[in-house]
Amino acid sequence: MPGHHRERLIEEIRQEIEVMLAGELKDPRLDLLIQVTEARLSPDKRELKVFVNVHGTEEEQNAALAALESAAGFVRRQLTERLQLRRSPSPVFVLDHSAEYGAHIEELLRQGKKASDS
Repeated sequence: MPGHHRERLIEEIRQEIEVMLAGELKDPRLDLLIQVTEARLSPDKRELKVFVNVHGTEEEQNAALAALESAAGFVRRQLTERLQLRRSPSPVFVLDHSAEYGAHIEELLRQGKKASDS
């Protein structure tokens, strides 16, 4: 069961961070559509990688990532309090480009199909 507990904890952490992004983090650089796509907890539970998808220009994405990094301490304290953790992991925010990559692959497949149909 330890694996089940770990997965449940990761999901709760992901949901709490989404709630914070929805209105508790007041940085104007975060006034974009930001989605938490995945969270990964290190085996020792000290580091948490939070993958986020930021809808905006590259400049806006980098600014949002900087804002998230500056809010990491607040996020960590809130997770400790809300989830009643003895020791909360340090969040590290990472831009997730998998959606754009997937769209690019789909476009290439469509182009390949059109070329083969001709």
